[in-house]
Amino acid sequence: MPAEGKSDMERIGLFSEMGYVTIGDKYVSHYMRPFNEAASKNRQMLPGGTKTLSALQAGYFEPQFVRIFDGEAYSNPVQLRRRYRLAESKKNLGKAFLPSNGDKLPCGLGSYYGTIGGPYAYFSPQLKAKERYIPPGKNFYTNPGKKGTGYGYANLTIGEQYPHEPDGYDLERINAKKAQEEHKRLVKGGPFKLNLYPQEYFDMNPYFNDKPLPPVKKPPPEKPIAPPFKPSSPAKKVRGMKGGTFDPYPSHSADPYVITKSRAVTTNKERQIFHPPPGPKSRPVTSIITLNVSRSLNVKNYKTAQLTSY
Repeated sequence: MPAEGKSDMERIGLFSEMGYVTIGDKYVSHYMRPFNEAASKNRQMLPGGTKTLSALQAGYFEPQFVRIFDGEAYSNPVQLRRRYRLAESKKNLGKAFLPSNGDKLPCGLGSYYGTIGGPYAYFSPQLKAKERYIPPGKNFYTNPGKKGTGYGYANLTIGEQYPHEPDGYDLERINAKKAQEEHKRLVKGGPFKLNLYPQEYFDMNPYFNDKPLPPVKKPPPEKPIAPPFKPSSPAKKVRGMKGGTFDPYPSHSADPYVITKSRAVTTNKERQIFHPPPGPKSRPVTSIITLNVSRSLNVKNYKTAQLTSY
């Protein structure tokens, strides 16, 4: 046990507390601390001041105006094109190709000069003999159409009028009900249920129950509540300002202020403070999630590990 204070086992549950790296370092406050301390010390870069916009050389970085084509020879584009054509013409093996006969140009409107087929034969304006036109026969005669659209009008169709069929109110629902009753009459038993089909551990509906519900319990009859008791007349206040008490206030008792003496700390014969024996102490514990991760993901299976969902 150390001379003063508690041991490392009592404080943090370890035999010896590890040493710290920053013991003895000066404290540096981060409050109002400059971002760049070197910017506020020694001399900084001093520019030459602002310059006004002008056409003088003082407004540029270079002392002299630097030209792009300084010292470059002048080139004539026309002469360069001629030299290029001469160099290309030297690549020809012979003279330029000329066709044997050029295209024929027409001399005017209606001229066949230069065409392939020549002129066409003369078209006579006389009409050719045609056969006599025989008109087709007359159309099929019918009676004129009767007025009306056919819906709601009698004797307007080709055949006889359809007989009237009664259409009761809500006839589809009545027919469906009859068909359902006929189906129930033909069914001989209930639906087939197989108990060997695997079921889930928890039902989708937690309130579902195959057993019939018990009969509804009738609530017990309510007992009539008795009216509250009301005295015939309220209590009378006692004279003499006793605050509603039967007896008067007690007499004042003297309570002098006395300073209590502090008790000395219990020590043993060697004048040392007594410390009770320490109980079981806690120490840093690895969490359950970290343990499960370490067990499921290790050096041997980290390449083939798969995510498991619950």
